[in-house]
Parts: sequence; C-alpha cells; structure tokens
Amino acid sequence: MARHTQKTDDPNLFAKGVLDQIVAKHDSQSIAEDEKVKKSGKNPAAVALGRIGGRKGGKARAQSLSAKDRQKIAKKAAKARWKK
Repeated sequence: MARHTQKTDDPNLFAKGVLDQIVAKHDSQSIAEDEKVKKSGKNPAAVALGRIGGRKGGKARAQSLSAKDRQKIAKKAAKARWKK
C-alpha cells in the first residue's frame, strides 16, 4: 500500500518530491545491477560497453538489412517457432 504524503500547494515542493522518488528508485536499481556484476566476477567496464552495444545492435542491424533479407530471417524464425 502506498504511503500517504502531505499535500502541498507549492508545485516546486511537489516536483522535488517526485524527483527524489525517481532518483531513489534509479539509485537502488543501479546498486543492484552493480552488485550483480561484482558477484559474477565480470569487468564492470566491459559489462557497460556490452550493454551499450546490445541496446543499439538490433535497431542498427534492422536498418542495414534489406527488406528481402528481413523477410528471410522472419520466415526462418517462424518455421523454428512452429517446429516446436
């Protein structure tokens, strides 16, 4: 259940409260990810670089493929899904 907070008429105080919640959530997520990387024994710098490349990899690949190539890949994937 959500905590009830005091209502304020000042929009600046409300905005500060919202930003504080966002920052707290982000900090806890990044701390959890850092702990996971440390436990795995991987190099944190390499993990960060891998995430950067992984995030843009699919979009970049899709843009570089022709429509015909994308269609071939999609058909192959559909066959694999329906084979199971």
